[in-house]
Amino acid sequence: MMNFLARLRRFRRPEWEMFASALIALGVVMLMQPLSLTLFTFSFPVTLIGTVMFIVVSHFPE
Repeated sequence: MMNFLARLRRFRRPEWEMFASALIALGVVMLMQPLSLTLFTFSFPVTLIGTVMFIVVSHFPE
């Protein structure tokens, strides 16, 4: 885990893409769950942030 976090600080594409994809997936799960209105409310911003992050990260060096 510490190795993963250390590599995130170096702005390499694979780790940031995985983090952005996880954020998008989290937003979609938050959107589909029926239990909490608060999670549903924040699902769109989480998905949007993940999508924008993925677009930006796709320009990082390999």
